Amino acid sequence: MTAMLQILEKDGAVVGELPGLDDGQLKELFVHMLRIRVLDGRMLKLQRAGRIGFVGTSTGLEGSLVGAASGLEAQDWMWSGLREGGAALVRGLPLAEYVAQMYCNSNDTAKGRQMCNHFQHKGSNYPSWSSVIGTQITHGVGAAYASQLRGEDVVHSIHLGDGATSSNGFHSGMNFAGVWKVPAVFVCVDNGWAISVCSREQTAAESYADKAVAYGMPGLEVDGNDVLAVHAAMASAVRRARAGEGPSLLVLKTYRMLGHSSSDDPSKYREDSEVAWWQERCPLERYEAFLTQRGLLAAGEREALERSLEAEIDAVIHEQESAAPMPLRSLVEDVYEEVPRHLRLQFNAFLEVAERRGEATRGDGAFPL
Repeated sequence: MTAMLQILEKDGAVVGELPGLDDGQLKELFVHMLRIRVLDGRMLKLQRAGRIGFVGTSTGLEGSLVGAASGLEAQDWMWSGLREGGAALVRGLPLAEYVAQMYCNSNDTAKGRQMCNHFQHKGSNYPSWSSVIGTQITHGVGAAYASQLRGEDVVHSIHLGDGATSSNGFHSGMNFAGVWKVPAVFVCVDNGWAISVCSREQTAAESYADKAVAYGMPGLEVDGNDVLAVHAAMASAVRRARAGEGPSLLVLKTYRMLGHSSSDDPSKYREDSEVAWWQERCPLERYEAFLTQRGLLAAGEREALERSLEAEIDAVIHEQESAAPMPLRSLVEDVYEEVPRHLRLQFNAFLEVAERRGEATRGDGAFPL
């Protein structure tokens, strides 16, 4: 295994070759990362207040998310493993659609058919994802193969967590991708824990990147808390795939600072000292130090940006929280051109029960994961 790719040290010092980004692009990466951090905090507070049902936080993963998303071209696709909602914002998912999906209201483009935190956006080629571990891998490989057959100038970014490397979908997807040399980049976000299973207990390999060898593709381990290293690695792998040289596996070494989900208590399976070690390697603080050293971020500018982002996010939250719920008739729409008799009968029976029993009451936000 080659050494882990790193461009920035934890204090922001440059230890590798900087990617070819101008000053405006460098600062834009920071704004994207900060937006994810602020949005994450607001969503978790809403869940704790019982106003939305579920949040899969990405605090600590901002460098991996923004770095990977920024390495793609506009026509490329991104297949989500779980925490890529913030990356989708970088790619063009409107903030209003993000928040609407968290409320599953009438503005939700999934029409309330997905649990919250399961985003999608047709405009940026971001398909809806499944909570079933690893299923997006084979879907993404199939789509990449279709793009290859059509001769499209498209690369498919397929995201997965470290736990998904133990799934059948990982083997099947990686194997077919290697055989067909599809235009894909597998992005394994190794955030330390597959819910409560430690990465060290998932594999005997020195690195998940070693798994690429068996499938005939290159594998690279990257410092996932270094947004510039992730961007550089992703851009290189995307160029390789676009040139017809086949898929790659990138393993982003990072850490989720909070629980697996808003229903998880990570203190039951990991030590505070481990969390503190990773806190010293915070991707936001590292990149802020780099930008400050280069004169691209003034003193107090982060705080001003945070206030601006908070105001932007809060305005969208107020707008989406007051939106109407999804109409009940949507339950039987979009499957058939005309609603068949058996569904009309079921829907009418449902309306009768709803009228007799009244509207469902809001829950307390608990979710059994």
